[in-house]
Amino acid sequence: MIDRRHFIGASVAGGLGAVAAASGCAPEGGSGGAAAGSADGAAAVPPFELDEVTVDQLQASMASGERTARSIAELYLARIEALDGRGPELRSIIETNPDVLQIADELDAERAAGNVRGPLHGIPVALKDNIDTHDRMTTTAGSLALEGSIPPQDSGVAARLREAGAVILAKANLSEWAYFRGIRATSGWSARGGQCRNPYALDRNPCGSSSGSGVAASANLCALTVGTETGGSIMCPSSSNGIVGIKPTVGLWSRAGVIPISHSQDTAGPMCRTVRDAAVLLGACTGVDPRDPATAASEGRAYADYTQFLDPAGLQGARIGVVRTFPGFDPRVLALFDEAIEAMRAEGAVIIDPANMDAAAWNDTLSLVVLECEFKANLNAYLAGLGPDAPVKSLAEVIEFNKRNADREMPHFGQQRLIASQARGPLTDPEYIDAVTTIQRANREDGIDRLAREHDLDAIVAPTRDLPWPTDHIKGDRLDGGSSAAPAAIAGVPDITVPMGFVRGLPTGISFFGPAWTEPTLLRIAYAYEQATQERRPPTFAATLG
Repeated sequence: MIDRRHFIGASVAGGLGAVAAASGCAPEGGSGGAAAGSADGAAAVPPFELDEVTVDQLQASMASGERTARSIAELYLARIEALDGRGPELRSIIETNPDVLQIADELDAERAAGNVRGPLHGIPVALKDNIDTHDRMTTTAGSLALEGSIPPQDSGVAARLREAGAVILAKANLSEWAYFRGIRATSGWSARGGQCRNPYALDRNPCGSSSGSGVAASANLCALTVGTETGGSIMCPSSSNGIVGIKPTVGLWSRAGVIPISHSQDTAGPMCRTVRDAAVLLGACTGVDPRDPATAASEGRAYADYTQFLDPAGLQGARIGVVRTFPGFDPRVLALFDEAIEAMRAEGAVIIDPANMDAAAWNDTLSLVVLECEFKANLNAYLAGLGPDAPVKSLAEVIEFNKRNADREMPHFGQQRLIASQARGPLTDPEYIDAVTTIQRANREDGIDRLAREHDLDAIVAPTRDLPWPTDHIKGDRLDGGSSAAPAAIAGVPDITVPMGFVRGLPTGISFFGPAWTEPTLLRIAYAYEQATQERRPPTFAATLG
């Protein structure tokens, strides 16, 4: 694996209960092992009238009076209750918004008065539990150390969504501290949420760290979800759960109020069932935010409506570079990838194969130096911003909390990454400055930018992630599976994954990435590929796949 899990793991030597219908917080602790699931799999899951529904369809139903924002929210709350805390026990949602029905009623009243804010008016959205909301939900990154924490203001993402009329329905489970805690870690596990499960095979891992967002979108627990990525945490769970994920250019969306790892690489982004839904969500959250200086670079480069770039003929004449230097992929995934290339060629794309990158650029151990240094500085700043009543006020206090509560916080793996980060120096340290300069240049100017320029490419493609692995709380995640997320993540440039097909019932995706601010072009190509192939299939909720 060559995303964050890989270089974190390789660089080291040597239960969610029922969710209440209108509110609820998961009990402490989590699953003690891999998902059990019922033997009859899909037979245990009731039919759902909003299965695979799109934003456009929901808007049409509200415009016609067939549905209301309240009735839609109620249906999703019931779906969460049926599948997340009971039934297959997906454990993708940490808590639901106790005010969600009141918010929906207010938006319905606005609609009745003739005020529809836009395409997200009345649409339920679930946010990963590291994205601040100033309401009666908490923001904890899945950690008991932040249990009860209500930030002093909305994140930039949450504020934009509220302005757009979206209904913030719930907080999604995640890999605790966005997977930046310990070695032999298990993706999708947090002390608050327990072990999130892959809806295609409950004993398989959903990948992380945006595991709950990926599962909730795939299993139709919400219309739209938002995840965050530092090194593959939107790409991997999107691929592993059969959905579309967009990692925007760093600075397109505000990171203000997102519990951080790396200011060089962090970004939030859409995780949805279709490219069009993801494009709708992407445009709703753009704009300069004074709380995040990186967004200043988006001025004149961002759009409020990315659906204008969606073209079913968008592959015609598009120049696509194929990277073959990502190791570790199952041969069956590579076979699907070859079929995807031929499908794009049949749609009129010009294929440059291979158009390879230097694997040393993203396998560089300096990546871990950057993440550890930035995590310490960024997390301390975030915790200080919570004010004097914050449960913990520094990374050092988080480490001590985990030690005191090891039975609940560390039943499966430790906190080696937190300890290593605490030992790092300031961001003025020459070791850090050299590391961040080296890896960004290697993956951006000398990597993705160079490749696109030399071959005159509209997009670079590769398989997104290898097949989902069995969840294992003893050995932790599989670190040898292929991934293409690292270069775009390190470079801070856009990456879009779209369902590519299935291997024995397990989904996998294809990634389209390119230089900074090329979201319009990548969306045009990704949408055309999606429309030509139609590989998205809803999950089966099988207990296991033989």
